[in-house]
Amino acid sequence: MPNRTVLVTGAAGFIGFHVIQRLLSDGHHVVGLDVLNNYYDPKLKEARLEILRRNTNFSFVKLDLADRSATRSLFAQGFPTVIHLAAQAGVRYSLQHPHAYIDANIEGFINVLEGCRHNGCEHLVFASSSSVYGANTKLPFSVRDNVDHPISLYAASKKANELMAHSYSHLYRIPATGLRFFTVYGPWGRPDMAMFIFAKAILAGQPIKLFNHGKMRRDFTFVDDVSNAIVRLLDHPPKGDPGWKGREPDPATSAAPWRIYNIGNSRPEELGHVISLLEKEFGRTAIKEMLPMQPGDVEATYADVADLERDIGFRPATSIEDGIARFATWYREFHRI
Repeated sequence: MPNRTVLVTGAAGFIGFHVIQRLLSDGHHVVGLDVLNNYYDPKLKEARLEILRRNTNFSFVKLDLADRSATRSLFAQGFPTVIHLAAQAGVRYSLQHPHAYIDANIEGFINVLEGCRHNGCEHLVFASSSSVYGANTKLPFSVRDNVDHPISLYAASKKANELMAHSYSHLYRIPATGLRFFTVYGPWGRPDMAMFIFAKAILAGQPIKLFNHGKMRRDFTFVDDVSNAIVRLLDHPPKGDPGWKGREPDPATSAAPWRIYNIGNSRPEELGHVISLLEKEFGRTAIKEMLPMQPGDVEATYADVADLERDIGFRPATSIEDGIARFATWYREFHRI
């Protein structure tokens, strides 16, 4: 794709950091936006930003997307391409802090949509989540499955984002692509994510809490695969399917320029196997504490990525062994272990 200026929200976040690095390496100009809240240690966010700021093609804006006036002023600069990754993340956090999800994921997203509507956005790529599959048990999860039964407020907010984006695509012809991420991991990951939690516990000799008595499978997806897919998708804005039928609606597509993709490794891993790989990398044995299922959690995630492969010729390919080795190398270096 030709060099362009891209607005990336959630710039100091895990996925945002990697996406921006990929865009900068391709020669693009990036305006990165983040509120830098304290959901987790802001020092990790600042360390990511310090690396991004070394590139003269990157500029940073500290802004809360729930601030309607400030968001309107930023979007008035005009960004043909917007990658919206900012959100209040986490299923368990939503059980105690529900209003944070309304502020960031609903208020923030409507302000992004309004900014795109009034300033000539040619493609909005936004983060959804595999959590939208909720109570579904048919595996693998397909973008053509009904997803009307979320089991956490976080999942409900992400499903709402998909619906809000569709309404704007329908009304204002804004091309919008929603991405359902499946358990992303890798270097610079968030401290509240499984891989980081497991590594920290193993090295500290503390027990790892394994819910559902360890009988959990996750479609772990390496962050480089995710960022590569996002960047490839930028040049494939949806045009709308002229054959879409309201009598037999396809949940993944529309007559409007809107569509949804899964981004997963399409190979779910038992948590026990993941822990054993981390034990091997760190040379220590994990202490495991078996617990019942947590509210809002699901037993397994497994992505059908056939649409992604068909439309952009891309399928995430990093093995769990290689991905964990790369994560462990970063973890040791970052924490000076």
